[in-house]
Amino acid sequence: MKKEFNPQNQTEILEILAKRFDQNSDRHKNLKWEDVLKRLENNSGKLNVLYQMEMTGGEPDAVDFDQKTGEFIFIDCAKESPAGRRSLCYDRKALEARKANKPAGNAMDFAAEIGIRMLTEEQYRKYHPLIGFDAKTSSWVLTPDEVRALGGAVFCDYRFGRIFTYHNGAESYYASRGFRGLVRV
Repeated sequence: MKKEFNPQNQTEILEILAKRFDQNSDRHKNLKWEDVLKRLENNSGKLNVLYQMEMTGGEPDAVDFDQKTGEFIFIDCAKESPAGRRSLCYDRKALEARKANKPAGNAMDFAAEIGIRMLTEEQYRKYHPLIGFDAKTSSWVLTPDEVRALGGAVFCDYRFGRIFTYHNGAESYYASRGFRGLVRV
């Protein structure tokens, strides 16, 4: 799952991020690339995370700034759920509960492995207008503990001009369902 990261990849991801930032100025009207770049330079750990997001199809971009922490917020901005993160059940418990036809993995462990946090439903709704994602796919979102305790998990998608929030058994997985993530830099 996780791709090797080296100095050449660091240069590559910085170029990709700069180009994407420039081409999508509507996503970050109050952010300046120079400020974002200052936070990214000499931060190979976060660059590695952004590289992993990119290599799994997430198309990360800076979309917000947290005034309290001074961190830039990057999310997956791919139009559809990242292709390299689909066909996963929700978490390890769900994966272990499957008796047959197990998926290759689970969304929660995959997110942790590449260093991101899955979007919450609130974050999904907040950032959706900037990108307009998941018109053909769906994305797992962090599921409230009380729902997960009953065996369920929550996902969102965008159909008929609106965001829908649904539930499934956490052990379910589909070729068109992945997950979106967030990283703070």
